Amino acid sequence: MSKATPLDQLCIDTLRTLAMDAVQAAKSGHPGTPMALAPVGYCLWQRFLRYDPQDPIWPNRDRFVLSVGHASMLLYGLLHLAGVKAVNAEYEQVGSPSVSLDDIRNFRQLDSKTPGHPEYRWTSGVECTTGPLGTGNATSVGMAIASRWLAARYNRPDFTLFDYDVYSLCGDGDLMEGVCSEAASLAGHLRLDNLCWLYDNNRITIEGATGLSFSDDVATRFVGYGWNVLRVADANDLEMLSRALRTFRATTGRPTLIIVDSQIAWGAPNLQGKAKAHGEPLGEEEIRRTKRFYGWPEDEKFRVPDGVREHFAAEMGKRGATLRSDWLELFDRYRERFPAEAEEIVRMQRREVPAGLDAELPTFPADAKGMATRVASGQVLQKVGEKMPWLLGGSADLAPSTKTLLGFPGAGDFLAGQWDGRNLRYGIREFAMGCASNGLALSKLRAYASTFLIFSDFARGAIRLSALMELPVIWIFTHDSIGVGEDGPTHQPVEQLASLRAIPGLVVMRPADANEVVECWRVIASLRHEPVALVLTRQDVPTLDRSRYASAAGAARGAYVLADAAPGQKPEVILIGTGSELQLCVAAHEELAAAGIHSRVVSMPSWELFEQQEEAWRDEVLPPDVIARVAVEQGATQGWAHYVGNKGAVIGMHTFGASAPLAELRHKFGFTPERVADAAREQIARARGELQGPPRFRD
Repeated sequence: MSKATPLDQLCIDTLRTLAMDAVQAAKSGHPGTPMALAPVGYCLWQRFLRYDPQDPIWPNRDRFVLSVGHASMLLYGLLHLAGVKAVNAEYEQVGSPSVSLDDIRNFRQLDSKTPGHPEYRWTSGVECTTGPLGTGNATSVGMAIASRWLAARYNRPDFTLFDYDVYSLCGDGDLMEGVCSEAASLAGHLRLDNLCWLYDNNRITIEGATGLSFSDDVATRFVGYGWNVLRVADANDLEMLSRALRTFRATTGRPTLIIVDSQIAWGAPNLQGKAKAHGEPLGEEEIRRTKRFYGWPEDEKFRVPDGVREHFAAEMGKRGATLRSDWLELFDRYRERFPAEAEEIVRMQRREVPAGLDAELPTFPADAKGMATRVASGQVLQKVGEKMPWLLGGSADLAPSTKTLLGFPGAGDFLAGQWDGRNLRYGIREFAMGCASNGLALSKLRAYASTFLIFSDFARGAIRLSALMELPVIWIFTHDSIGVGEDGPTHQPVEQLASLRAIPGLVVMRPADANEVVECWRVIASLRHEPVALVLTRQDVPTLDRSRYASAAGAARGAYVLADAAPGQKPEVILIGTGSELQLCVAAHEELAAAGIHSRVVSMPSWELFEQQEEAWRDEVLPPDVIARVAVEQGATQGWAHYVGNKGAVIGMHTFGASAPLAELRHKFGFTPERVADAAREQIARARGELQGPPRFRD
């Protein structure tokens, strides 16, 4: 079936009018694009999408991403009409509608399931959070990679467990953003023929016609990326849409771009094709006239005619239920034949830690020379990767430097036609790498992505989305300070640590030695909903003697007492360090002890983990009555006042770095044990009231 029937048109116009009414009721939103793309969404969902509304987390479902997230009412309308069921945070099916008609009436209102842009984990059936243009498309590349990898690892003759396709609906704004170019280039290189982007070519953005700023030959551009490019001249033509989607399914060796020409706010007599219809309500009178054009009751709002929901259930619902039922029966037989692989799939879907992982992690002996924490992390990563077969990832062309290349037997590279590799070669595409990693995590794989800390800025939008979606992506950032030496200020991160800590939900870890690295990885492996930024040194740092200092296990609580005042003595000053600067605190502690000054050294690899601890623990580590405090970190000082107090000392970076050998940089910027000891003495004097005026060791 391809041609539109009266019932098809009724369903399409229901989607359109729901979008108009919801935006008008909210007095904000984007009605024009849902009106234009209602036939596209309808055709894809009703005729092609392999998806069971009764189980929206069925592992082999097709994925639909609304990259053009401002058109959220199109997705909410589809979720409602298809009868998609809600699931809770633990992925246990609960049976209530994902999007009710009341939710649509409360579009963009507090606590409704219909926020302004689709939010993963907030509305069941939303496969990923979209809104920042381009990121939905880029995330879909990760989903397509996941489908290919899952098939390569788990499918067996007569047991096709994974073969799902990924669709992303995008617009002009998506294709203008650079991340789309990165992602499209990567997808074409990998020949992801299970990926289809449907491009809404409506030639309108907020400011007006796209001709003001955008004149790309999109078709030629994507042919150059190695894509198959199709065109549908009218978004209302269900026959041509169906033909294009069938062609996508038949295409091998290339992803597909379907360019769909549309008219924004189709059917609105005064606003069709106008920028005004992009981002504001049509107005009551224009809505009445548009409904009149559709043959719709003009004054009836949020109307869902009889037969519409039933039509979705009879086609999409019936098809999806059969596919899911067949898959579950197949998986039961697969479990009997391949129990180990089936157990992996179950653990992966539940984000569980593999049995025995903890016992495989190494312990590093004390060593004054030590090793770079990136090197220690690389060794731990190999162990985690061997025990967690669904861990995969890569770097932005920096794996030899970030120590993130999986090298154990069977790891291999993920390449076009070689889908079982664990090492993803992202090339120099930090933003696309980050979005693809989110796509892998959304597919329940455990993903990591790595680059230098300074280049985390290129991936900032993807990192934020990891946190917003509560995805346990592992971000591995090395070369974490002025310790990169001669590379100079362009490669020396200063503000990046503070900016990462400012992202809600992101756990930032900056371990001080090899054994703290192990403890950080122990925490990382167990996380289910929290992304992590693991921040590591390029240069060697001492591996501390844990028979002399406290166990590194304390790192799991974010901060712990590494070294303390002599037995029976109360510390006069607390020295707090992270990463490579902890060794400065230890050296200053020894200098102060020799002078009869009682100090405490606190290692604080993670603010976020420390803040999750009970107050009694935090007060035990940082006693409130010890107000003389010094924090040392080779980064911007913002936020440290929370731990040292408004008058505490913070030895950090207040300018950009410089190009010079590391030893010279440490001296120039004051990262020496002597300066830490001097700051401690000053803090003690201030606590005793012996000094007035501003501290020397603060901004």
